[in-house]
Amino acid sequence: MAEQGSSIDYDFQAHERPLFEAWKEAGYFQRTPGTPEQKDHPYTIVIPPPNITGVLHMGHALNDTIQDACIRRARMQGRPTRWVLGTDHAGIATQTKVDKKLADQGISRLDIGREAFVEACYEWYREYGATIVNQISGMGCSCDYANEHFTLEPAYVRAVRQLFTDWYHNDLVYRGKRIVNWCPHCTTAIADDEAEYVDEAGHLWHLRYPLTEPVDGLEYLVVATTRPETMLGDTGVAVNPKDERFAHLVGKTVRLPLVDREIPIFADWHVDTEFGTGCVKVTPSHDPNDWAMGEAAGLPRINIFDETAHVVEGFGRFSGMDRDEAREAVVAAFDELGLLEKVEEHAHSVMTCYRCHTKLEPWESEQWFVRVDGLKADAARVVEDGSIRFHPARWKQVYLDWLGNLKDWCISRQLWWGHRIPMYYCDSCGWEDASVEDVEVCPACGGSVRQDNDVLDTWFSSQMWPYATMGWAEEGNDAPEIRACYPTQVLSTARDIMGLWVARMVMSSMYCTGQIPFEHVIIHPTVMGADGKPMSKSRGNGVDPLVLMENYGADGMRFGLLLQVTGAQDLRFDENKLVSSRNFANKIRNAARFVSMNLEGYTPGEPVAATPADRWIFSRVAGLVKAVDEAFDAFEFGEVTRLLYGFFWNEFCDWYIEFSKARLSGSPEDRLACQRNLMFVLDQSLRLLHPIMPFVTEEIYQELPFERDSQLLIGAAWPKAEALAKYADAQAERAIQMVCDVVSAIRSTRSRYGISPKEPLAVVVKAGADDAELLQAQRALIEGMANTASLSIAPDADKPAQASVALVPGLEVYVQLTGLVDFDAERARLRKEQAKLAKDAEKFRKKLSNPGFLAKAAQEIVEKDTAKLAELEEALAKVEAQLAELG
Repeated sequence: MAEQGSSIDYDFQAHERPLFEAWKEAGYFQRTPGTPEQKDHPYTIVIPPPNITGVLHMGHALNDTIQDACIRRARMQGRPTRWVLGTDHAGIATQTKVDKKLADQGISRLDIGREAFVEACYEWYREYGATIVNQISGMGCSCDYANEHFTLEPAYVRAVRQLFTDWYHNDLVYRGKRIVNWCPHCTTAIADDEAEYVDEAGHLWHLRYPLTEPVDGLEYLVVATTRPETMLGDTGVAVNPKDERFAHLVGKTVRLPLVDREIPIFADWHVDTEFGTGCVKVTPSHDPNDWAMGEAAGLPRINIFDETAHVVEGFGRFSGMDRDEAREAVVAAFDELGLLEKVEEHAHSVMTCYRCHTKLEPWESEQWFVRVDGLKADAARVVEDGSIRFHPARWKQVYLDWLGNLKDWCISRQLWWGHRIPMYYCDSCGWEDASVEDVEVCPACGGSVRQDNDVLDTWFSSQMWPYATMGWAEEGNDAPEIRACYPTQVLSTARDIMGLWVARMVMSSMYCTGQIPFEHVIIHPTVMGADGKPMSKSRGNGVDPLVLMENYGADGMRFGLLLQVTGAQDLRFDENKLVSSRNFANKIRNAARFVSMNLEGYTPGEPVAATPADRWIFSRVAGLVKAVDEAFDAFEFGEVTRLLYGFFWNEFCDWYIEFSKARLSGSPEDRLACQRNLMFVLDQSLRLLHPIMPFVTEEIYQELPFERDSQLLIGAAWPKAEALAKYADAQAERAIQMVCDVVSAIRSTRSRYGISPKEPLAVVVKAGADDAELLQAQRALIEGMANTASLSIAPDADKPAQASVALVPGLEVYVQLTGLVDFDAERARLRKEQAKLAKDAEKFRKKLSNPGFLAKAAQEIVEKDTAKLAELEEALAKVEAQLAELG
């Protein structure tokens, strides 16, 4: 098998796709019966359904790798597994895409009508819906491709209608006029937790409102506002009840400029006495706080904007203006009238649409809401009592805080694409009701009926994903999948949809099934650019996972991503980790190639720990399986990769294979024992690596004559820690670890002083009595791997003159350098290097202690210079240690 360093000389796709098809054809991606011991312990994951407008991005790549690692391990453990696959119709996102497509053709949805537009959206789904699913399969993800779901498939539609109807009849859904977050571009309501906050350098305008009649010589009040255009809809001015400056004005009125409306001055606790002037203009139809104050004071509500945020008729010259135009015109009019007192700079946050990023408008409209107080208690209880556990655990409190602050959820959207609200109205007699089935004739008067025009929020349908994909719509809790496999075991998702989706799945599942939807919630880190900022095209710091898979293979990308996972909230993407992972895949292939080239005369058989090196590696395998299980069970995926990498590269390849070379050239009996042991360790390693690196491990598994419990590695048994515990051998581990430490110390000395590997060295090792005895028994290994001229091991050993010193745990290793090193020349060289390093380090030290530099330099420059200083100081310390060693 050719060595590969890049995609130029190795076609990953050509190797990976046939293996994926073999897994698929063998039926491993569908729910399998499981082993007799595990058949009653199903393991199910539901994929966060990607939008049909999407393509694979780094968040998907990380999350799908996590899910596939979990499901592959569970499958190998013999559990009946299924990874539920599907896509989301993504109401606003898809409608926006199709709107743009039609606009490119010179038409709009209004031209073709609702029915034709919905069909155009379905055409979009048929054309693009499979894109991301195909990309997920390219990663090797073992989803149930034979039973793919879509949030607008017929059964799913019925499930959604059932839930809405049930909630309506149980007074958990209601219609009412409220202030909502309105997107003038998408022309739909947006839920509170779908809004994105953006910092804006704005202004604070101080406007004079004349009193209807002067009070104690005061002719006007000054209100401060960030939105002067909304004054057209003001119906009051509020002050704080404790603010003595304005107590005598409560009950008086002002004459609202420009519209000549008389409005009251009233007291309300919402008013912050420290903000602006302490007087607040109140526009109930365009601000949530103003709505609340207006309700309490009985103020009228005046909606000054239409659905596109243009001023409605009735406001003279301002009518027809958009928000920005109206702002300029209102401020100019106040200035002309001498009523603009001053303008201040004022930074504040504004809400924007999470899809189109247009500024949202707080806007009064009639919408449908979910009464969340009837659902929150159960959703909080199952997290508080540990029925659902978060990983990392800190997200538990974030979830509970979000629930505690949750307000009634606006679920209606003014779109055409999505689940149309199943409410029916008779205009003849006033009958109305929710219904799972279509209603065409009024049951009260026999007249014609109409269905509500709005659709449901996308999150309303996606909250049902775990159980609606398991037959709940058809058979409720009696559906076979729900009876046998619900709740699911793991949900892996991003933190930004923990409230939007995770909490709502818990609420709806508790209501519909009486059960939690999942036992564990993994909140994976957000993948950031190498610069530490969110990935985006505009910043130019985005990375395409499809390109990464071309360059590093799916295995290299998967392992490299998980290698970067820690407990941190953000993952700063480092492509070098993928380089390391591709090299690791090469190392696995090379190790397998070494074993396969040394299998002449091999016959399968039980591994036998005949030597201390055998006992060491078997003990290390036993410890590895236990540690990997613990890391998997704690969802510490970075730790899993680090454990596997360290064992396979350092212990198996660098040491055990080296220990084995002499035995493979020995007697037939010893050769066969060594072959079996190599095959055993390689087999166990491939099984442990398979969930994260499925392709390279399966490829090797097919090429070597392992004793098979499955034709394909995907179905092979996961190593059992309890079965391997018999190999635990602390004494062997200590003995061989000391061998490795001593050999490494000798090799390091050779490298440091440029001594040829062919030059035999005199070595003295000082060790405690017990360690010395263990090392004496392994001296042949040290002599063979370190090329020693002599080797002395003793508890009372002294350092020879002109010898290097290496301190390793519990040992001191002295290497005689007499005649091998020109000490004077070496000292001169080291002093010269010491001076240069010290000078360079001091330059960076001064730079980093300069307040001016720290204040002006970009963070990445400071971080780079700090890392360089640390590198120089480490190098300097090594040089100084060598000088001390030479005396």
